[in-house]
Amino acid sequence: MSATKQYPKEDVKVVWEPSKCIHSGNCARGLPNVFRPKDKPWIQVEHASKDDIVDQVSKCPSGALSITLD
Repeated sequence: MSATKQYPKEDVKVVWEPSKCIHSGNCARGLPNVFRPKDKPWIQVEHASKDDIVDQVSKCPSGALSITLD
């Protein structure tokens, strides 16, 4: 099972659970400057606003991406 990863942005964290990911590509199509599957780390929160990131994460169909509040 893959480890959960967290990416902080202001007062929230993007949480990624790789074991849930179905690779729909919604994240990368919606915010390609943030969600960059070929890069390491593949989530680069510095490239968009917190609100844009929260909005895009809410569209993840598998729940692999989520938001937690600090």
